Amino acid sequence: MVRLKDLKHFGALTKKRAPGQLVVQLTDQCNARCPQCGMRVMEKFERSTISPDVGKRIIDSAAAKGIQAISFTGGEPFLEIELLVELIDYAGQAGIQFIRTGTNGFFFRYLGGENFKDRIKKVADLLAATQLRNLWISLDSSNPGTHESMRGLSGVVDGIEKALPIFHERGIYPSANLGINRALAGNPIINRTNGDDDFYEQFLNAFNRYYSFIINRGFTMANACYPMSTAGHDRSIKSVYAADSAANVINFSNAEKGLIYKALFDAIPAFRSRIRIFSPRTSLYSLWKAYSKGDDDSYPCRGGIDFFFVDAKENNTYPCGYRGNEDLGKFWDLDMQKTVEAHCRKCDWECFRDPSELFGPLLHLLKTPWGYVNKAIHDKRAVKLWIEDLLYYRACEFYDGRKPPDYSRLGKYGP
Repeated sequence: MVRLKDLKHFGALTKKRAPGQLVVQLTDQCNARCPQCGMRVMEKFERSTISPDVGKRIIDSAAAKGIQAISFTGGEPFLEIELLVELIDYAGQAGIQFIRTGTNGFFFRYLGGENFKDRIKKVADLLAATQLRNLWISLDSSNPGTHESMRGLSGVVDGIEKALPIFHERGIYPSANLGINRALAGNPIINRTNGDDDFYEQFLNAFNRYYSFIINRGFTMANACYPMSTAGHDRSIKSVYAADSAANVINFSNAEKGLIYKALFDAIPAFRSRIRIFSPRTSLYSLWKAYSKGDDDSYPCRGGIDFFFVDAKENNTYPCGYRGNEDLGKFWDLDMQKTVEAHCRKCDWECFRDPSELFGPLLHLLKTPWGYVNKAIHDKRAVKLWIEDLLYYRACEFYDGRKPPDYSRLGKYGP
């Protein structure tokens, strides 16, 4: 079972709160052409980057408020690598336990240059000298040509494969980060032309191919970003984090989303003994029920309560990257002690929805034990999946990206 000492970083639970999480948009600059993102290089708007002083003030405030996890996102954070490393190092010294960042992988492009290894070693050494815990690398298709064409980054997939051993030697185990899209298995893109069963099978096969692909490329960890096409339709959402798009490749109907979440839910068990898969099945189960059955008894998102987003342009705080009509001001002025009940289910942003779903039962038990018992009786499968996720997370050492996987512990989760 999950032991109390496994939860040593989660002291917020004693106050009936989830461990605090902060996503800081370091910059909205980007050099990729991703069709699924409004920050892609072709978009015309004034670009912004957080200053070192503002970044450090946010981190100081986060540490003082008991924030346990901080993620530096973009745009493309590694376009500002000196600032990125400076703030990662500063966050580690401030006592932040879980520090994360990611990249579109542009610096992995392998075009035959003799200095490739030296270039990768330099980046890996910079990160290894900090307390960075997790690094994710975007990889959106099991077909290298499709991924590179969508992103406009030729040669990046081979470069990632060549770079992973260099990172592993330095004790950094990056995660493959999938943005779910219709070109997941390459071309032609997946459509619902032949009905629900065919659409589900295509995505199930695509997920199977994807996990096999990244395992063979040398990844030891994987995550998935859920489709954010809702942000383009729900008028109550005014995205401040432009990682969304109306492009068909990531635009799905609610019915399609339900089928996609079911396919990912069903694909994961065959691979989680061979790669640490971060996506919790309890969250996928809730999303599938909500979209396919209209049965949305998921735990609401704790964005704006325990989780927050800071944008690069104004350096202001929001409940998440998508509730941009709820400006909370500067993070250092934010009062996190206010009692607010979680209620939002407007989007599927996994950064906040997944931890909300995982911590939801614990908080429910602490606040209204009999209420949780009644809910558990209503849906015993959800309880079973939640316990299984917690045990799997423990076997994955809570996805510590500075440690290799322990396959002897993961083995019991094989098919």
